[in-house]
Amino acid sequence: MTAGTTERLDLPVTGMTCAACAARIERSLGKSDGVSEASVNLATERAMIRFDPAVTDVSRIVETIRGAGYDAIAPSPTSSPADAAVEAEAHREAEYRTLRRKFWIAAVLALPVLVIAMSHGRVAALNFGAAGWVQWVLTTPIIFYCGAHFYRSAWAAFRHRDADMNTLIAVGTGAAYVYSTAALLAPGMFVARPSAVRMQMDGGSMTVPLYFEAAAVIIALILLGRLLEARAKGRTSDALKKLVGLQAKTARILRNGVESEIPIEAVVPGDRIVVRPGERIPVDGTVAEGDSAIDESMLTGESLPVDKKEGDTVFGGTMNRVGSFTFDATRVGRDTMLARIVQMVEQAQGSRPPIARLADVVSGIFTPIVLTIAIATFAIWFVAAPVDSRFTMALVSFVSVLIIACPCALGLATPTAIMVGTGVAAENGILIRSGESLETAHKLTTIVADKTGTITLGEPVVTNVVSLADSDDDLLALSASAESGSEHPVARAIVREAKSRGLEIVRPRTFEAKPGLGMHAKVGDHQVTLGNPALMETLGIPASPIAEHVEAAAARGVTPVVVARDGVIIGMIGVADEVRSEARLSIAALRRLGLEVVMLTGDNARTAEAVARQVGISRVIAGVLPHQKVAEIKRLQDSGEIVGMVGDGINDAPALAQSDVGIAIGTGTDVAIEASDMTLLRGDLRRVVTAIALSRSTIATVKQNLFWAFVYNVIGIPLAAGALYPITGWLLSPVIASAAMSLSSVSVLSNSLRLKGFRAPPLEVT
Repeated sequence: MTAGTTERLDLPVTGMTCAACAARIERSLGKSDGVSEASVNLATERAMIRFDPAVTDVSRIVETIRGAGYDAIAPSPTSSPADAAVEAEAHREAEYRTLRRKFWIAAVLALPVLVIAMSHGRVAALNFGAAGWVQWVLTTPIIFYCGAHFYRSAWAAFRHRDADMNTLIAVGTGAAYVYSTAALLAPGMFVARPSAVRMQMDGGSMTVPLYFEAAAVIIALILLGRLLEARAKGRTSDALKKLVGLQAKTARILRNGVESEIPIEAVVPGDRIVVRPGERIPVDGTVAEGDSAIDESMLTGESLPVDKKEGDTVFGGTMNRVGSFTFDATRVGRDTMLARIVQMVEQAQGSRPPIARLADVVSGIFTPIVLTIAIATFAIWFVAAPVDSRFTMALVSFVSVLIIACPCALGLATPTAIMVGTGVAAENGILIRSGESLETAHKLTTIVADKTGTITLGEPVVTNVVSLADSDDDLLALSASAESGSEHPVARAIVREAKSRGLEIVRPRTFEAKPGLGMHAKVGDHQVTLGNPALMETLGIPASPIAEHVEAAAARGVTPVVVARDGVIIGMIGVADEVRSEARLSIAALRRLGLEVVMLTGDNARTAEAVARQVGISRVIAGVLPHQKVAEIKRLQDSGEIVGMVGDGINDAPALAQSDVGIAIGTGTDVAIEASDMTLLRGDLRRVVTAIALSRSTIATVKQNLFWAFVYNVIGIPLAAGALYPITGWLLSPVIASAAMSLSSVSVLSNSLRLKGFRAPPLEVT
């Protein structure tokens, strides 16, 4: 391993069949110089690699994967995540067509082999001397063409001193084919005594039991299982395909007054783009001229169009519904919101949650254990079975054990459910950063919600102005001038109110923010301070002249912003933030899910409690600074709570990072979004309810998958080994074993696909 600057690489990988395949690729990459991390996901068929570009490059990484016996699709340096996803999907489609062709060839050739074998010589038309040779002729193309990749992969595993699902298939079907071919060529070698087998003299040849039908039908059934599995896997990534399909292919731009249509890849920041009704917006940007209603359901999950006017932000992939407008491109290629969403969904689908560790451990030792059991089964039956049938019974049981064992079901149990769950989340406007956060969300016991911008709309308005010295307008103009350098929602409300009254606003000479408290500014010759009473207390400015007004405002749920000039309080501005319409019902729904909801805010206690009463929150932690929010989250965690934090601002980022699951409101800052584990693309608390309910459904599905995968193997392998033979006289046919093995993987995938029908719990009126 080499330390240094690392880059992230996502590579589609083909040829994997079980968790052991993924583990082998990870080991091979882990031994490569320059690779610091490698994680391979069986369900998504992707490898996430972090490497030092000064030591290695993409071509060497691809060669390492190929050296392990698999293939990887190297991305184009200029392709976006959406382009890479389209390319990978095209490759999967080509693989699917090849698999389908091989299955139909195997099925057509295996059917007559099965009919001849099942006749047991009782059908005159099928009881002829060359029947064995006909079976050999039909089976050989199945082995060497339709099933060739099983043997190639098994050989690659052997060269790496490893074993996987392909090893089991290759050894099982290979043993049946080689034995049957040898018995066909030299039947006397397999006859203990003349009465041991049915002997038939036709042209001087002897006939012994042949198992060409086992080899042929097993490969055909396994190919059918892989075909169904590939189709189901394709459905697990439907959400990602839909997102990729939203990318526009071209953009209509204005350059030097001339309108022209260019490929989306040629758009650069600053281009002026024209959008007409019914067209998809090609990249992210800011509306320059005109207005329209935009369908942003692909981002937020909301079907109602959003009105856009000059200065508003528009996003690539969304649909323009009515008006024509122009906008200036700000983010293109990999930087657009759509590309970032695709990348985050891929990252989440490719991640490995803690619940998968047990399956990974079992899958890693599964194949060697099964090989050992199969060999032991052969030896036991060869010794214990009647002499005249011991080889036959030993061989049948040996092949059945190898074929029925299914590490695929174990390997697919977790990633397929995570794939579907994160895809459904994206369709509901929820971006989940990793499988680990999706798993942790189902364990949450407490939700801590910031007040401003989370429980409230985050766009406060001035409700009243109280001046102790000058006129109300003079106080408001001075305050707006001081706050004009701030982006805080309260500051914007004060500036907006001053502008609406036509007051003169001047730029401050200096500006200093006090996070969680307020700010200082030099306006003209005056030192102006705006903030909460706690700020005035720390500065030693007596707040008694305004105390009565502060108390009255806080009792009404209005935030009091105290104003001081040159160290003397001159008034107060009341600012109120409207509570979100869905907040009360969402909080009630969270409580029905068994979660305690806590409000955490830097606002004063009276205001916070007034808002809390409106939405049904009984526990409030108020007057806390950003670093104190982290301490409060940690205090809850130390008391045994598993905490989810919902916030939207820069001052929420530390608390989001400290919490067990950080949930950022997508309308908030990039800093908060980057610090979070989940992002709600629409500022709507209902999405928190949806995210937690979906997490619980996803993890329940994972547990069901793992349970049935374990149960299947625990029951199936002893049955294949002949555990019931002493009681019932029944041995499991290798053909039935292969069908059961294929169906086990398909059943796990089908169970995961049930998540596509997930519906968020309704918000009940209380």
